[in-house]
Amino acid sequence: MAKTKLTPFAKILIVAAVVGGIYYLLTQLRNPEVKKQFEKVTSSAQSSDDSSGNSSLFGKTKDGYEDVINVGVVTWGGYAGGQYFNEGFEANTKSRFYKDYGFKVNFEVIDDFDASRDAFKNGSIDLMWATIDAFPTEVAGLTQFQPQVVFQADWSRGGDAIVVSRGIKNVSDLKGKKIAVAPMTPSHSFLIWLLEASDMTTKDVKIVEVPSAIDAADAFKSNTVDAAVVWSPDDADCVSKVPGAKVLESTKNATHIIADVFIAKKEFVEKNKAQLQDLYEGWMIGASELNSSDSKKRKAAKILAEGLSQPEDFCYDAINNVRLTTHGDNKNFFGMNPTYSGVTGEELYNKMKVKYNALGYDTKGARSWRLVSTKDLVTKTALSGLEHNSEQGKRFSVADKKTEYKESLSTKKVSISFRTGEFRLDDNAKQLIDLQFTPIAKAFANTRIRIEGNTDNVGNRTSNVALSKKRAKSVADYLINEHNMPVNRFIIHGNGPDKPVRGCERNQNSACKSKNRRTDFELVAD
Repeated sequence: MAKTKLTPFAKILIVAAVVGGIYYLLTQLRNPEVKKQFEKVTSSAQSSDDSSGNSSLFGKTKDGYEDVINVGVVTWGGYAGGQYFNEGFEANTKSRFYKDYGFKVNFEVIDDFDASRDAFKNGSIDLMWATIDAFPTEVAGLTQFQPQVVFQADWSRGGDAIVVSRGIKNVSDLKGKKIAVAPMTPSHSFLIWLLEASDMTTKDVKIVEVPSAIDAADAFKSNTVDAAVVWSPDDADCVSKVPGAKVLESTKNATHIIADVFIAKKEFVEKNKAQLQDLYEGWMIGASELNSSDSKKRKAAKILAEGLSQPEDFCYDAINNVRLTTHGDNKNFFGMNPTYSGVTGEELYNKMKVKYNALGYDTKGARSWRLVSTKDLVTKTALSGLEHNSEQGKRFSVADKKTEYKESLSTKKVSISFRTGEFRLDDNAKQLIDLQFTPIAKAFANTRIRIEGNTDNVGNRTSNVALSKKRAKSVADYLINEHNMPVNRFIIHGNGPDKPVRGCERNQNSACKSKNRRTDFELVAD
């Protein structure tokens, strides 16, 4: 068959049609809706190319890498390091995960707890958020998937708080009061620790169970409870709407109780270890950049505002209400730094396993920390520079007179036995301190500690006051030297016989005298 030859006029018509088509397309792309649909189609086509292993306009993934890692998150500022590094929540080619490591990351916001767990179980998400404090309560239900803690994303630093009604000045004032809290959640963990710091448990208060911290805030604002454990910025909202209300305490002071981590199935970890290590590395780079730059935090707030459908200021505050953990922080968390004396993931996991079990929540199915965590991502990552170092503890100034006598947030009484006339700690006394108070001191790392020595009424009052102060100082010295706590954090008082426990004011028997020979540990917020 003979070929048909185009006439010059026909060629002109074809060129005009092509130019006209391009002009029309460019004109239409100025329309935001049309542009959005066009980008969606091209992104889908590109993803299809990448997933098939073929080259695309934008490159291809590394051999053996998943095309997209799906990460389940909630409305929270602690995951900003990864979302900022990803340049958004959706999988995209602008992402530094894609540019630097060759794969995409998608953040799926699932605020409903049960729905997020279902998504993890059915494989809709590859990584699932959790908090180590509450994780022991759900491990048994995930056993068949062999969940692995792969890295820590943040510590809550103001994101969680307890609001109280008028007249409640300290933790002991909560006794017998109604407190709204979501059970077996970080809010619940926070309340457990706070009560323990004042020699109380949840059995000393009236727990009103609610589905979430948001519901707890609603219960408080409706004046149906005396206190509630809520998220920020609901704490400020509660205080503004309930006359006389205040924030009793928050994780700004309770610094090492709520730790957000990410969990993956063991099978997924084993198949994608190199890719997960790259995910971790990029995430840590993102977190370190946000920790050192307010302008980058502002950029991250815009990303979170779009991904979470929340106001930008809300998201900026949310980022500032956490400590975005660095590579150095993760080394500490996984117990890889022999000089670190703070709270590790293993310590927190084991303590909360015991605490929840003691309150009637069955945690016997919670497997050993060694079986539910892996250090591999952290161990095999090499990030250096000051920005990747671990967080430095709070620097306390020398307490002034006002601070020395400021009303305490909580008081924990520990009976430390001293030989008559002596003030040095023996091994039994040190063990008692480590069991009953040291964990609280580490968990509430941003509070001052007032240590008050007390005696019975036997002997000269002046001598007893001096002796009780030496005893209190010996306890502080132990915490400073053995647990690396700041010297200026401590306020030392010697009361002698002047502050007997209630009911034993007259030291009327040996039992009362024993109770009065005690050391009081008080948390004092700056």
